[in-house]
Amino acid sequence: MGFSTVLFLASLFSPLALGADVTLQLSQEEYEWVQVLGEGWATPLEGFMTEKEYLQSLHYEHIIVDGKFVPMPVPIVKACTKEEKAMIEGKDSISLLAPDKSVIATLSKPEVYEHRKEERAGRTFGITHPEHPYIAMINQAGDFLVGGKVTVHKRITYNDGMDQFRMTPEELKKKFKELGADAVFVFQLRNPVHNGHALLMQDTAQKLKAKGFKKPVLWLSPLGGWTKDDDVPLKTRMDQHHAIIKNGVFGDTPVVLAIFPSPMIYGGP
Repeated sequence: MGFSTVLFLASLFSPLALGADVTLQLSQEEYEWVQVLGEGWATPLEGFMTEKEYLQSLHYEHIIVDGKFVPMPVPIVKACTKEEKAMIEGKDSISLLAPDKSVIATLSKPEVYEHRKEERAGRTFGITHPEHPYIAMINQAGDFLVGGKVTVHKRITYNDGMDQFRMTPEELKKKFKELGADAVFVFQLRNPVHNGHALLMQDTAQKLKAKGFKKPVLWLSPLGGWTKDDDVPLKTRMDQHHAIIKNGVFGDTPVVLAIFPSPMIYGGP
């Protein structure tokens, strides 16, 4: 690849080429939410929450779409500072920067509103303790939030040897269909599978078969986004998951191992 080609590709993903002259840096957590939004995990939410959607999520644990309540108990939001607020206001769109400073997405018709941090923590977790790991991130974030539709420009990858296990919802549907699944049951976790987990999954498969399902499929869904520093790293967890699948812990039940890209909320049971 020549120097001119590199310049051309860089220009394609520059803020001006993408129609925005204001950029906002995404935190790692916000970057993971962009992946959640872009791949359709939070459908029908199309972007970072506007103030109306944010308040609906906080107070009703739902957003209202076409007159219907859709479960959405966790706010998906983008923070900004007072200085960034001044740059954003009046703009038709802004560019969102990945951790490597490249433009990963565009946020259209940005709406800036107050980041009610204590209310967000209290409504989401039932506590406001500043040492809760996610509440600490809330408190460290900017004093304003910016909402609007998010358009992701390219698929988010991490080049860590695990991207093949980061399937989108549509890819998962296709996989389940290829396996001939007549039932899919999901176990989502942020830890290695322990004996209690395995017994729950084995029991679920047996009960589905007892109900007459011929091909129940297990989706083992490790959380792939941000976790506390003292949690077991994703690579270690994935190695353990591969090992127990290989060792036949789930018997003849087909298993799809696919990462859920969300950050960890630590919201309790």
